[in-house]
Amino acid sequence: MSGETSTRPPSILEEIQQSQPFRTRSQEAYLALLRTADDSKRFISHVLEPAGVTLQQYNVLRILRGAGKDGLPTLVVGERMVERTPGVTRLIDRMERKGWVERSRCTEDRMPGSGPTWWHSVGPSSCPRSQ
Repeated sequence: MSGETSTRPPSILEEIQQSQPFRTRSQEAYLALLRTADDSKRFISHVLEPAGVTLQQYNVLRILRGAGKDGLPTLVVGERMVERTPGVTRLIDRMERKGWVERSRCTEDRMPGSGPTWWHSVGPSSCPRSQ
């Protein structure tokens, strides 16, 4: 190497400026994982911000894209979210108002006494059981 010095990234202990060592390697690994996850979330949020998309909205769009043209019911979207949110219905409603998702009623999949199942998709969707 021509005069380059290799620098190692700071340890988690150095990064969070903790003066006492961790009690266990597991504790150190866990905190390093949390720190890395937070760094990743901040980076992705920064990338999505110019488009006006939040991490939760991106998560829903990712799930629906993976579901294909059939879409998914709201509860299934909620179950598949990486970071679960109790307000997934309101979240998807806001996304529908922005034109990012569409909703259609699946009349063939009704349980007695319940309302219709709502299917969401990025593009046109139809009830998968009617095809």
